[in-house]
Amino acid sequence: MQFSLVEPQGVVWEGQAKEVLIPTREGEMCVLDFHQPFFIRLSRGRLRFSGGSFMVAEGVAIMKGNSLNVYIERDS
Repeated sequence: MQFSLVEPQGVVWEGQAKEVLIPTREGEMCVLDFHQPFFIRLSRGRLRFSGGSFMVAEGVAIMKGNSLNVYIERDS
């Protein structure tokens, strides 16, 4: 899937990803290729993917088509 990770300052990472693990209020969510569309609020935790990981303070994730866009505020 096409994956974009964006902070207020701009794009942090963009490229292809087979799996992205995102922290949500309901627990960790695994997003794979062609996942069902969703819009979800993120909670504090670690976002992980093949290109690295980031500590998230808050954010949102939007899956549409085969594209995942995640907008975050990093946790210091």
